[in-house]
Amino acid sequence: IFHNGVAGGETSLSAHPLLTTLHDIEKRFGRERPFPGAPRTLDLDLILYGDDIIDTPDLVVPHPRFRERRFVLAPLSEIAADWKDPVTGRTVSELLALLAE
Repeated sequence: IFHNGVAGGETSLSAHPLLTTLHDIEKRFGRERPFPGAPRTLDLDLILYGDDIIDTPDLVVPHPRFRERRFVLAPLSEIAADWKDPVTGRTVSELLALLAE
């Protein structure tokens, strides 16, 4: 059974320290990262960081595959339907509608 959700908020952390904090939370709950794509009991991703576009070896924001994932876009549309993807300029609602085509 998988449970998916999204959360939005404000933080004083920049994106990289925020990602580190998310990974620390995963570790506290027993998440291990033995190899990319390994099965996981908890997966906390940094999907968006305001309107920032970040492309570093350890962090890409917006998340590179969020536009093709209904399990991300559907709950995101419930809290931020009009938010615009800084890469494509499309709203979350528009991105979700594209998946239905």
